[in-house]
Amino acid sequence: MHSILKNILAILLGFIIGSIVNMLVINMGHSIFPIAGIDINNLEVLSKIMPTLDFNYFIFPFLAHALGTLVGAFVAYSISDINKTTSALAIGIIFLLGGITANYLITGPIWFTITDLLLAYIPMAWIGKKIAQSVSKK
Repeated sequence: MHSILKNILAILLGFIIGSIVNMLVINMGHSIFPIAGIDINNLEVLSKIMPTLDFNYFIFPFLAHALGTLVGAFVAYSISDINKTTSALAIGIIFLLGGITANYLITGPIWFTITDLLLAYIPMAWIGKKIAQSVSKK
C-alpha cells in the first residue's frame, strides 16, 4: 500500500477508534452520574445546566476526551508508515478542534474548558505516540 494512503487510513482509523472510546466513556459517565430530568442530547438544555454541576460530572467528559485522543493517537502511530509522529499529533489536533467546538456548543465552567483544552488533546496524543513507540520497540 502506498505510504500516503496508509497514513490517511491510519489517521482515519485512529479518529474512528478514538471516537468510539470517547463515546463509550461518555456513556459510562452518564450511567454513573446521571443528570436527573435532563435530555443529554439537547445541547441548549445541557449548556444551561453545565455551569451548575458539581466536579464529579466533569470527570468522565475529561476522561473521554483524554482516553479517546490517547487511543486514537496510539492507533494512528501504530498503523502509519512514514511520519508516524505527525499522524499521532494529527489525531490530537482533530480531537482538539472537536473539543473547542464542544466547549463552544456546551458552555461549561471555565476551569473545565481550560483543563480540557490544555490537557486532554495534544498532551494525550503525545503520550499515545510514546506508548506506541515503546510497544513497537519490543
